[in-house]
Amino acid sequence: MAGPTTAERGERQQESSDPPLARRRLRLSRLRMIIILTALLVLLGAGSAWLLYGSEWLRVERVSVAGTRVLTPEQVRDAADVPVGAPLISVDTGAIEARLRRKLPRIDEVDVVRSWPRGISLKVMERTPVLMVQKGGKFIEVDDEGVRFATVSTPPKGVPALELTVSRSSSAAASLRRFGEDRLVREAVRVAGAIPAAVSHDTLVVKVRSYDDISLELRDGRTVAWGSGEKGAAKARTLTALMKASPRARYFDVSVPTAPASSGS
Repeated sequence: MAGPTTAERGERQQESSDPPLARRRLRLSRLRMIIILTALLVLLGAGSAWLLYGSEWLRVERVSVAGTRVLTPEQVRDAADVPVGAPLISVDTGAIEARLRRKLPRIDEVDVVRSWPRGISLKVMERTPVLMVQKGGKFIEVDDEGVRFATVSTPPKGVPALELTVSRSSSAAASLRRFGEDRLVREAVRVAGAIPAAVSHDTLVVKVRSYDDISLELRDGRTVAWGSGEKGAAKARTLTALMKASPRARYFDVSVPTAPASSGS
């Protein structure tokens, strides 16, 4: 039986050599594609870096301020010290926030936002005084967390004065030693926040003798023995009902809200 001819052997060799050649070509094609994509990514990264850091298009040109009430936008801008002209991407928003809190204690919350393509936005929320402490001819504002955040020459309207009248020669001195002045101030703040709205408008002084001996002095000479800052909502409801029941009374005691008392006329 005759073996395969020369032509047949050539065809078989061609068939056996074609797959490896095709695989090599495919690998080369993939390699070229990887090189091209890598080069494009490098160029894109370099272009993005130049756009963000080197170009004049994305640099800080304006600083906007929102949310001020007592402070002015100029005061906030000066304290923020935003690096105008710097690349917007490089601005340290955390450092700006820290400067604002340090230089302007009146600021309670602040949000520093990049406003693309060329701005920085400063959104602030100022503290609101709930009590004030007179010191000499000045007035120190105290917020609802007991933070003494500002000293002003004119007392804020509608804000009661805080008086710490702790006697160091009585049992009240023990309260001061136990709780400390800051804690007593926070208790006074709790009381101020719980006073009924109708009474709050007439409250001139929140007087603290000890932790559980806090009283209110009202505009028309009436007084309220409040006690501690605990059970504030119950005391507020009781005081409202007591004042309606005894409109001519001059003294009200809600230190124990379940056993209130009133006297005077």
